[in-house]
Amino acid sequence: MAALPEVVVEPLDLAARTDEALAVQALAFGLTADEVEVRRHIVHRHLLQPGARALGALTPEGRLVGFVYGMPNDRRHWWSTVVEPYLRANDRESWLDDSFVITELHVHPAFQARGIGRALITAITDTADQPRSILSAIDVESPARALYRRLGYTDLARRVLFPSAPSPYAVMGAPLPLLRDN
Repeated sequence: MAALPEVVVEPLDLAARTDEALAVQALAFGLTADEVEVRRHIVHRHLLQPGARALGALTPEGRLVGFVYGMPNDRRHWWSTVVEPYLRANDRESWLDDSFVITELHVHPAFQARGIGRALITAITDTADQPRSILSAIDVESPARALYRRLGYTDLARRVLFPSAPSPYAVMGAPLPLLRDN
């Protein structure tokens, strides 16, 4: 897989390294201990889905400093049922079919802005069997949203409200393979 200064992107046994991954996510996303505990169960449930896979960004010492995981979309999954009305309202509901969902992508704050997020998302989508990818991101201008746009993602729906999420999200989609020269 891709090699970057100080890290290597490679397949990750996320079930075995859930605690490390959630520690990265907590730092990158500002999660509380209670939120981390809820997400632990979600990660393990997601990993049971057909086609679910994960990649990690590891230092030479084996420290996990970033990860991504995703799976082929299934309209029966909770995420799809929440975003479907928003996509339908924008005549973009078809994006839920034959898409690879980026479920989580997080990089430790000390390792951000080094191309690790780009390497993770492009590596996982490069192996997707689906012709496009979808994801959700907090609906504010951020380095993550800017990265997604450079890779070819566009807004499919905005102001998407997830139960118990304090902020609205945007659902973004991109044809695969992702753009490389931006």
